Amino acid sequence: MSRRRRAPVLRPARLGPADLVRLGGTGLRTRPLRVFLSALGIGIGVAAMVAVVGISSSSRAEVDRRLDSLGTNMLRIAPGQGMDGQKKPLPRDTVPMVQRIGPVQQVAATGTVKKAAVYRNEHVPSGRTSSVEVAAAGPDLLKTIGGKIHSGRWLQNATEQYPAVVLGAQAARRLDVHTPGSRLWLGGKWFSLVGVLKPVPLAPEIDQSALVGWQAAETYLPFDGHPSTVYVRARDDSVTTVRDVLAATANPERPSEVSVSRPSDALAAREATESALTGLLLGLGGVALLVGGVGVGNTMVISVLERRPEIGLRRSLGATSGQIRGQFVAEALLLSALGGLGGTALGTVITAGYAYARDWPTEVPMWAAGAGMGVTLLIGALAGLYPAVRAGRLAPTEALAGT
Repeated sequence: MSRRRRAPVLRPARLGPADLVRLGGTGLRTRPLRVFLSALGIGIGVAAMVAVVGISSSSRAEVDRRLDSLGTNMLRIAPGQGMDGQKKPLPRDTVPMVQRIGPVQQVAATGTVKKAAVYRNEHVPSGRTSSVEVAAAGPDLLKTIGGKIHSGRWLQNATEQYPAVVLGAQAARRLDVHTPGSRLWLGGKWFSLVGVLKPVPLAPEIDQSALVGWQAAETYLPFDGHPSTVYVRARDDSVTTVRDVLAATANPERPSEVSVSRPSDALAAREATESALTGLLLGLGGVALLVGGVGVGNTMVISVLERRPEIGLRRSLGATSGQIRGQFVAEALLLSALGGLGGTALGTVITAGYAYARDWPTEVPMWAAGAGMGVTLLIGALAGLYPAVRAGRLAPTEALAGT
């Protein structure tokens, strides 16, 4: 009795990851323009997200760098409001009183000269002051506030008693005077320009001021000798302690009429504001990325409609519906990956260019690039899932009927 041979069980060939990538790449190469436009939509969204995060991180790095160089141990004393709602002047002896606090390292003050204005020359009509304030200052001010000279020199013990003036960065631009040795009509008298400052991040009010020596202000200008702002440098480990006693020390009789602030807190607040703006811009980038995902889905749907004969032929040759689905999902993932890589590169270039223009350190977090690629692939998979399922459901006869 002869044994019957069993017919071999035919199983569809398995497609490995490399085969899926090859098939997906073949589908993309046949339609380069459509692929480019779809990847461009994804790329714009990713570039927007990476650039927003990169610029925000670079801005924070610049703030941190400035704080490291300028220090966070500076406190600012200014006149506060009295019971009548009016600002009360600081006592004339505020500076020597504050110097008695143990942890205080440096103290300097400026005093606003209210009835003096500065002009380029005596022919400028009265009132056109370009919003430049005149203030008295001592020789220790520049070191205390961490300022730097752009050109010329700072007020010295020998020059602070003579009609000499130093302009802040904005004041020099508004008056269009930048050359030391020039003369300025200040308070009805000629003053010689001895220096121009660089911008002072921790004391922006200095940028728009014309600074004269304390003794010169009392001699040549109607200055009452009261400080309007006092800058205090304390030991890093005692800033909070000094801050708590500054008001009572500056004005023991009326400490409630003294305002004490920390300029570095303003920079930190600006950083928090920029972080909120970054969240908004990230939302806009996410919308752009979603629109790009819709473009990928549209491209894949059209691809399924155009390639019905190919799908039918492959099904006739033994390809399973799962393999067809895998092919189209692979195409969508490759398309999204192309857009994600291009967008990440573009976003990095935009960040580097912006940071270079602003003289910031360039910082693009790795998590931003990784998150951008991850979200891109997720959107690509979701966008390609429906067309892939639709392609896998096509029967061979139905697909070939569309030829």
